[in-house]
Amino acid sequence: KRELTEDNLEKNFATNTLGTYILTESLMPLLLQTGSAEERARVVTVSSGGMLTNKLDPFDLMAENLSPFEGTMAYAQNKRQQVVMTEEWAKKYADVQFTSMHPGWADTPAVRTSMPGFYEKMKDKLRTVEQGADTVVWLAVSNNTAATDPKSSGEFFQDRQIVWKHLPLAWSKSEQADVDLLMDKLNGLHNQFK
Repeated sequence: KRELTEDNLEKNFATNTLGTYILTESLMPLLLQTGSAEERARVVTVSSGGMLTNKLDPFDLMAENLSPFEGTMAYAQNKRQQVVMTEEWAKKYADVQFTSMHPGWADTPAVRTSMPGFYEKMKDKLRTVEQGADTVVWLAVSNNTAATDPKSSGEFFQDRQIVWKHLPLAWSKSEQADVDLLMDKLNGLHNQFK
């Protein structure tokens, strides 16, 4: 069921996309001030492989046209938005290391409740929460070149490796105009909440 916040924002979007955007942009002055050439500040966004087949749709941020509303599809769109934001921040803020990552399919309450059929079929193969957290922690604190190299800023990781952001033949790559529209809309919403 599509639910709105008291500010009339679709809840998945407000939490996963706009919240990530506002938090990151609000922390940028501090991140830019505290980072150095030797130890760049880092931003790691936990996304999901669920976005791999989902193309960015900057025209329906509030999932108004998703009929019937499907929470897993709204979530996948939000996770695509996070990966796009990460790529754009990496271009905009060259002195900060930006990465996004997929924790793998982990046994979490969200997986159990939002995808019960998937959970029942896969529960013996799901990762533990600790296994799912491994790459996010590694990206945040490791001195490994893959995690710190400015050339990997904006990349998408899984299992401590850069992986594809788009599956072959999924047609999930976006035009730069769509990316720019997303970022403009997010900036406008951010300004409303300052």
